[in-house]
Amino acid sequence: MSPVGLLIVSHSARLAEGVVELAAQMAGSVPLVAAGGTDEGGVGTSFEKVMKGIAEADHGAGVVVLADLGSAIMTAESVLEFLDDEQRSRVRIADAAIVEGAVAAAVAAESGAGLDAVVRAAEEAVRGAEPEEGAEEAPEVAEPAESAVLTLSNRTGLHARPAAVLAGRLSQLDAEVTINGADAQSVMALMALGAKKGEQIVVEAWGPEAARAVSLVREQVEHGFGEV
Repeated sequence: MSPVGLLIVSHSARLAEGVVELAAQMAGSVPLVAAGGTDEGGVGTSFEKVMKGIAEADHGAGVVVLADLGSAIMTAESVLEFLDDEQRSRVRIADAAIVEGAVAAAVAAESGAGLDAVVRAAEEAVRGAEPEEGAEEAPEVAEPAESAVLTLSNRTGLHARPAAVLAGRLSQLDAEVTINGADAQSVMALMALGAKKGEQIVVEAWGPEAARAVSLVREQVEHGFGEV
């Protein structure tokens, strides 16, 4: 089955197209559609563009909609009211930052995640690590089952594409993995590390497939993430 599709709704056609272009660099098989600007080419949103965009992005697995401003969300919500029940059940509007959410959602969709998981990836993309007020303190974390210290040798380091490769593949494993303390199954967390060529990264993993996870990271690093 085709991956979950993404529809980017923006008041600006160029912004929507730019987000699609960025996400496509990390998720080549994911249906990505831009619905930006008015029908006349101005700044605003278009009911017709959103309606057509949902149809274009939905290849059977559903569509996650990301919008830039409240009125764009309202347009998307209005479109949903005109869909038949079956199609409406396959569409979700994510409460997420349009750029970071689109990148995270695209990586999740590329890895084969279902509709709800793709929405969750989008919505968690920029949430801070600080616990909410009144939340219980996190339990102490056990020593990792597997770990490795690796040196980045590829030209661009842990930039967007390598981060997407790692996050997408690691998310398919039954393991918790961190790189330099960041969630290695989150493309945004990996990109935020800013790890460059020649820098060391510490990989730690817990869970049934911990060894496989560390081996996967080692293989990608040693092969330079396929970069020439």
